[in-house]
Amino acid sequence: MTALRLRLSHYASELRTDLERLKRDTTSGVFPTPASASRSRGIWGVAALVITILTAALWWLLSPRPIPKVTGIKQITHDGALKYNLLTDGSRIYFTERIDVRSQLFQVSAAGGETAPIQASFTDAASQDVSPDRSELLISTQVPTQTQEDDEYSILPLPAGSPRRLPFTARSAAWSGDGQHLVVCKGSDLYLANHDGTELRKLLSLQQTTLEARFSPDGGRIRFTLNDPVLGTHSLWEVRVDGTGLHALFPGWNNPPNECCGKWTSDGRYYVFQSTNAAGTSIWALPDRNGLFRSATRQPFQLTTGPLDYTDMEPDRDSHKLFVIGTQRRGELVRYDSRAKLFVPFLGGISASDVEFSRDGQWVTYITYPDDLLWRSRVDGSERLQLSYPPQHAGLPHWSPDGSQIAFVARQTGKPWKIFLVSAQGSGTKELLAENFNEVDPSWSPDGTRLAYGRLPISTAPEAEAIFLVDLKTGQASTVPGSEGLFSPRWSPDGRFLAAIPGSDQTKLMLYDFQTQKWSDWTKDVGQIGFISWSKDGKFIYFDRFLTGKPFWGRVKLGQNQFEPVVDLKGIHRVLGPWAEWNGITPGSSPLIVRDISTHEIYALDVQWP
Repeated sequence: MTALRLRLSHYASELRTDLERLKRDTTSGVFPTPASASRSRGIWGVAALVITILTAALWWLLSPRPIPKVTGIKQITHDGALKYNLLTDGSRIYFTERIDVRSQLFQVSAAGGETAPIQASFTDAASQDVSPDRSELLISTQVPTQTQEDDEYSILPLPAGSPRRLPFTARSAAWSGDGQHLVVCKGSDLYLANHDGTELRKLLSLQQTTLEARFSPDGGRIRFTLNDPVLGTHSLWEVRVDGTGLHALFPGWNNPPNECCGKWTSDGRYYVFQSTNAAGTSIWALPDRNGLFRSATRQPFQLTTGPLDYTDMEPDRDSHKLFVIGTQRRGELVRYDSRAKLFVPFLGGISASDVEFSRDGQWVTYITYPDDLLWRSRVDGSERLQLSYPPQHAGLPHWSPDGSQIAFVARQTGKPWKIFLVSAQGSGTKELLAENFNEVDPSWSPDGTRLAYGRLPISTAPEAEAIFLVDLKTGQASTVPGSEGLFSPRWSPDGRFLAAIPGSDQTKLMLYDFQTQKWSDWTKDVGQIGFISWSKDGKFIYFDRFLTGKPFWGRVKLGQNQFEPVVDLKGIHRVLGPWAEWNGITPGSSPLIVRDISTHEIYALDVQWP
């Protein structure tokens, strides 16, 4: 293209020289004959035409390339259920829905209509990719007993057939454009394999989690997401299929980065991905091929804007459509009514979680959803006061025993979670400790002089997970003996005990006795436990069991080791927060949860791709 511009510039220069010569002859008094005058007029006409053509060509070459834009939108589904992992073969859209705590495969016509489950011989399955010849669906299934995040993979024939198990586990996988190979994300590594998962071979190793890898349509490159789950960042990267040329796709575009899950259009001209900022999550497009004489810009273009969050884009293979999931996030705070035996709205059913009551029961603090802001109010909802502000994301607030302060955790994307203290009147917010660790789950000692908290490692400070106590007068923190590998500390109301959960095995409760300075198993083999809470009298610990076919809210009595299910949670769709599905407790020992009343629908966007 540079050579073309030089040639055009040279032709324009020669033309200007000829015109200047003609002008000199005219002004020198040498008058042309009729024949020469006719020739002169012809030269001027040709010159004007050439100048017009050259000007138009240069303008076209130097002008910005037209940007993609959405020209229409159509809603495909209408059931509101949580959906993710969109795929299409052109006529059908395949996706995953969350039913209770399980995932199930569904399909719907690309033109819209009723959704239908895909019958298969397994449960808890998720869609991953459609083969290029549209005859197979790549699916993942959760391993029932495993604690790691890698899933098993199978190939499901379309439109029907028996699945064939692949010989690996992974976080995500996808086929190449010719269908001959797979790219596999496994932990912090990228692998390549044959179509059927055989001959798995490592392509490269990284320091963060690899996700959502995709081949370019020509098969020469791979783009993938790097995720730092501790700092909450996502970035897009590219590498050649021979393992060379590794680089970030948008260095410095957003700081910290929060882009993920990209896919190419079938012709390879554009790469679409999702990006999240304070305004929400939207879809962007990056031109990926040069046009005729024109190079593609390296800046992405925004395709969607609010009020919905748009995710999980899937370019149609045969037309100018882009399938996306549009989400309106909202929760409903509910309390279990033991007499009516059902959950009823609490605090007017506000969209909030992480609820805790002051010791006198007169005040409540909570985190609004989905904006993650800290508030406090009276228990009747009056005298509301906002205590945290963007860009902070707050969580896990806890009242001091005297009700004068609230300890909570907060972070900005790309930074660790830190503990803050704020006056209940909204003044004097301060960071508790000047350390470069993730600090979570602050729990007050009954006398208000100390806080117990969990410290989690980050990539730049890989210290072991443990529980610490900090003296609020001196600011000195010390490890609770024997607490390595534990998190979620909760101080008993009488101050004698500290309850906690093992990070690697969330299927039991641990109890620390400050008098004997020893840990003991309180109860075990419960299933995955979340958000433990002491009863007001200190006789019970309440918790919920999640990620199981029989979720419940239960308790275990101090001095005993058998847990007791109290409320069945099966069939309740709950908000999934940063630390799983939250549960709490009222002063009267009634369970609190947040029902997810968000809407998640598939939309078809008509996109004009220049």
